[in-house]
Amino acid sequence: MSTPRTIGAGSSAGVKAQRSSERSLWTHPVIFVAAFTSIGILFAAQEWLHLFHAGYHIKAAIVFESWGAQYLIWGIISWILWRLFRPFIQRANTVQILTIVFPVCLVTCFIQEMIWVIFFPNIPIDRDRMRYWESVLFNFKGDLVESMVIFWGAFFFFRGFGYYQQFREKETVAAQLQAQLANAQIAALRMQLNPHFLFNTMNSISSLMRSDIDAADSMLEQMSSLLRMTLERRDVQLISLHDEIEFIETYLAMQDQRYAGRVVRTLSVDPELHDALVPAMILQPLVENAFVHGVSKLDRGGELAIEVTSDGDRIWARVTNSGRGLAAARNCPSTGHGVGLANVKNRLHLHYGEDCSFSIVEIDPSHVQVSIAFPLQLSQDALETVTRFGV
Repeated sequence: MSTPRTIGAGSSAGVKAQRSSERSLWTHPVIFVAAFTSIGILFAAQEWLHLFHAGYHIKAAIVFESWGAQYLIWGIISWILWRLFRPFIQRANTVQILTIVFPVCLVTCFIQEMIWVIFFPNIPIDRDRMRYWESVLFNFKGDLVESMVIFWGAFFFFRGFGYYQQFREKETVAAQLQAQLANAQIAALRMQLNPHFLFNTMNSISSLMRSDIDAADSMLEQMSSLLRMTLERRDVQLISLHDEIEFIETYLAMQDQRYAGRVVRTLSVDPELHDALVPAMILQPLVENAFVHGVSKLDRGGELAIEVTSDGDRIWARVTNSGRGLAAARNCPSTGHGVGLANVKNRLHLHYGEDCSFSIVEIDPSHVQVSIAFPLQLSQDALETVTRFGV
């Protein structure tokens, strides 16, 4: 073991290079300098115990003050160098480290000794008191190895921490780009869905114009209300279930004009779910599909049931309709109405990833049920314009 610092010129310990922390809190000046000083206190405790067992009678205050001050000064110097030369520390190559950083290391070690000697001119205590510059040179030679270990330990800590920050920044940017991509995809799906809905509604109004002008006029007013709701939401992706049900009720009232007396419908919503967030216009394609592929094929006695419930931390929405069943629907030529259901599945996946479900089942030969499920999320806990998952 080398000579203890408070007895002779050398020192018995060096500082291990500090590992990069996962939180930027470690580069806060107070936290960083306090951590550096704490290391000095630990070394001071080690040296004082060594001196005590070796039979030296030295006040603990002298040992702790000298070591604590040394590492306090190093903490301040290291943090200042990091703040002033952070870009250079990050990009310095081997040649620059040898030709620039190494000389800076020697100068910094000398400056640290100059400051330290001002506060502790009588150390080492086993020698006669020296003049200032004589003491600086004496301590500089004796502590050079330890000082260089401290400097390079701080240098590589900051260099590693900088690499970690760059890695985290790249991850954040990648996540933001992924979210923006998902948002763009959802917006594209919404743009696809709105013309599809409008086209089908206009066809319904057109068919009513030949048989019931008053019903067609009423249906046109209701369609205007639905378009106003759609425009008011703009690019908002998640809305309250209450707003979604309001949209569905207006849509159902519009369909009542077309299928007057042919459909018995029920709408059941758990009152506790009115503030839950759901993807905008997520139920309308399901209801439209029930009309187009189910009850529209019946002359009378059509049934349509819409139910929204919760099961623990999940929302379940089920649309059940009477009609010809899945087998008959598959045997019919495609009319393009599959766009709505595919749209729903894609948007659910973009919002919730694998944490959602979509299914179509034939309850019996004349009843089909479409079910969707996704996480229950209350309006005060979410950002309405940001998706939760990317593709």
